[in-house]
This record gives sequence, structure tokens and C-alpha cells, in this order.
Amino acid sequence: MRILARMHQIPPRLAAGSIILNSGLNKAGADEQTAASLHGMAAGTYPFLREMDPAVFTRLVSRGEIALGAAALVPFVPSLLVGAGLTGFAAGLLGLYLKTPGLREEGSLRPTAQGLSIAKDVWLLGIGLALVLEELCHR
Repeated sequence: MRILARMHQIPPRLAAGSIILNSGLNKAGADEQTAASLHGMAAGTYPFLREMDPAVFTRLVSRGEIALGAAALVPFVPSLLVGAGLTGFAAGLLGLYLKTPGLREEGSLRPTAQGLSIAKDVWLLGIGLALVLEELCHR
């Protein structure tokens, strides 16, 4: 596994990493209402999360985003690992988008105004898959 990121991989890693790291840092100090809202949306899509305490859920999401964002920003974390992390993270977000009522127009993949903030995260999936595929194809 290649250790250092290739030069052309740095810009997408910086873009994704900075956004995800910022999101995680913002969630680190979430109040009870924010934690309940984040947990409620996630638990509505992923029922196994219903039993988890909202504050614990939000803390774990925050830490995960901070770890993934930092990993993407550090060029000596292998791109295959960063790409796999971004792909998994984006898949979870897009699952929310596809399964949460009101985020898509009826019978369509087109986002509503409320769904646009999650639908736009498809770029994370693209970056993640590109990093994984490039690393696998260069073996």
C-alpha cells in the first residue's frame, strides 16, 4: 500500500478533509437539542441507532468526522484508507438522503430545498471512490 498521497490526490483530500473536520469540530460542542435532532434524523433512517443516547451518538459522529477529516488532510495516510473512509461516510449520508421523507421530490432523485444540503455530499462519494479505484488499479 502506497504511504504518501500522489500530488494530484492532495486537492480533493484537502477539500473533503477540511469540510469533514470542520463538521466534526462543530458537533463536538453540540447542545442537547442539536444532539437530539442529529440522532433523530439518523435513527429514522437507521433503526439500530434508536437505542443509542443522542449525546453519545453525536459525540461518536463528531469524533469520527474529526478522525476522517484529519486523515484526509495528512498526506502520509494512505489514499486507499482515506478513500474507503470517505466512501463509507458518504454512503451513510446518501442513505439518509434516499430514505428520509421530504429530502427528495416525489418519485425522483432530485433534492428538495431541505434535501440539497445532504444530496450535495455525493461529491464525497466521488472523491472516495476515485481514491480507492486509483489505488487498486495501480497495484
